[in-house]
Amino acid sequence: MRGRYRLPMTSPEPEPLPGTDTTRALRPRVTCRRCHRPLHDPESRMLRLGPECRDPAERVARFEVEQETLPGV
Repeated sequence: MRGRYRLPMTSPEPEPLPGTDTTRALRPRVTCRRCHRPLHDPESRMLRLGPECRDPAERVARFEVEQETLPGV
């Protein structure tokens, strides 16, 4: 004889109420490459360096190389 009560099949997850879904609102955690502190400023997040760890002299190193001019230019 089979049981009288059946367990319900797994029900789908209920949908969150409008305006309460926080999965899209959370930004990924971005940390500084040097000190590993969390970054909040958009520029710091893009560079992955905090303002204290960013040195203006280190941004772009330029190397001047003497070259001959191209023919026809």
